Amino acid sequence: MPAPVQLPQLSWGDPDARNTALLVHGLGSSAALMWRLGDALANAGWHAVAVDLRGHGDAPRALDYTIGAYGADLAALSPARGGAWDAVIGHSLGGAASTVAAASDAHWTNRLVLIDPAILVEGKDASIVRRSQERAFADNRVEVVRQEHPHWHPQDLELKVDAVVRASGWAVEQTSAQNQPWNVRADAARLAVPTHVIAADPEVYSLFTGKTADAVIASNERISMSIVAGAGHSPHRDKPDETVRQLLEAIA
Repeated sequence: MPAPVQLPQLSWGDPDARNTALLVHGLGSSAALMWRLGDALANAGWHAVAVDLRGHGDAPRALDYTIGAYGADLAALSPARGGAWDAVIGHSLGGAASTVAAASDAHWTNRLVLIDPAILVEGKDASIVRRSQERAFADNRVEVVRQEHPHWHPQDLELKVDAVVRASGWAVEQTSAQNQPWNVRADAARLAVPTHVIAADPEVYSLFTGKTADAVIASNERISMSIVAGAGHSPHRDKPDETVRQLLEAIA
């Protein structure tokens, strides 16, 4: 795997808690934007750690923005007490990178939860992702984010603006450019730990749906799936209560 960079961290809950989870954000996002999940896990008795991915937030910048490089950074991380993560929870790009990391080391985590993961991004989906990021960097006012996502919590609006300010636009562009194809289905097929996908509602917009979802689930009996009705690609911001409910059920 590519050489890793050291990722900055935020945390919620007691560091001495019995269980520790790693939270991994999506493209153009940040560790702070995983706050809703971190807070819920802490209140459930977990210690939750979120990281800024390379090129995002306060993380080091690099030249390599392949999914393999993102995965290598994650694979190099372990809980402060050592051993495996009790759960790794990754959204979108973070879900793809977590899949690569878990496939590379069966002892890295005991369980994987993928929130609308970007397992395969091609064609129309690739264009949608690229245009979404271009819009975010072109006009990053909170009013614009609120107009697009009027139901988001005020902290999600604030933190989305902050995430775009602190992310490298070049890194975000290169993540699309360097992953041709963007396809980690083979890694998903190799996963050796229980894996649950919390997918977005295809009636709104989902990356993990249709033939892609069917093929990934069919490839590995350890992978299960649920859908957050009424949620778009960021269920933890669109429908946070239901997403948290499904998350806690998946890691119980």
